Amino acid sequence: MFFFLQLENYAKTEEAKVEEFIKAVADSGAKVIVSGGAVGEMALHFCDRYKLMVLKISSKFELRRFCRTTGTSALLKLSQPKPDDLGFVDSISVEEIGGSRVTVVRSEDGGNKVATVVLRGSTDSILDDLERAVDDGVNTYKAMCRDSRIVPGAAATEIELARRLKEFSFKETGLDQYAIAKFAESFELVPRTLAENAGLKPMDIISNLYEKHASGNAKVGIDLRGDDSEDCVCKDVSTVNVWDLYVTKFLALKYAADAAWTVLRVDQIIMAKPAGGPARRDQPAGMDED
Repeated sequence: MFFFLQLENYAKTEEAKVEEFIKAVADSGAKVIVSGGAVGEMALHFCDRYKLMVLKISSKFELRRFCRTTGTSALLKLSQPKPDDLGFVDSISVEEIGGSRVTVVRSEDGGNKVATVVLRGSTDSILDDLERAVDDGVNTYKAMCRDSRIVPGAAATEIELARRLKEFSFKETGLDQYAIAKFAESFELVPRTLAENAGLKPMDIISNLYEKHASGNAKVGIDLRGDDSEDCVCKDVSTVNVWDLYVTKFLALKYAADAAWTVLRVDQIIMAKPAGGPARRDQPAGMDED
């Protein structure tokens, strides 16, 4: 009997402690409790009594995003939150998107640093393409915030670099001239790839691009929305607002040149050795070895 009374008193004490904590959270002005772990039934009971919404976020990454969205601070232990620890949102609701129930948090007043983009597609491959497109767009905007310089796109920059490098190679003598010319020729890969993907003749397009760039127009690129004729395909891309980031071109060229330089300056030769196993049998007389 004494043991039963001890358990009953312990249960009442635990219940009082949980209610005291939930009441302290409600008195602080909070309306939503976000937890990274499981919430007991007793705690849920008192949260319902004090009109508190409970949201469980298992992922630490998503929990950090939520704190960043609402401007709140994550508490490491159970305690009454301070006014500076509380965050603010416009609304929290549960909605159904694509057959899945999701919790939507809206915080539009005063601006917000975090946004969620919902992509929908009929197949996984389409969703992957959409995700890559959104990721490229976000990264491009991020890069523009650091360096907003732009250069003509649609292979106009590559052709201009190739033309100037070829002109520079003519001023050199010896083997350096051939190395610079081949390096300039590597820039033709971009317009050649664009032309092949569009079903055009790569050599004709590249020749036309060189001709227009030599005449002084360094912004001529490949306009895939033009007519089938070469003059309509090769046009000033600045008129159709086709641009590339300068920092992207610069870093791609820098790392490609560094990789080629690393390969060319190795001072060891790696030779292939036969793998282990039984020795080859002697060839019959009169037969040549492979």
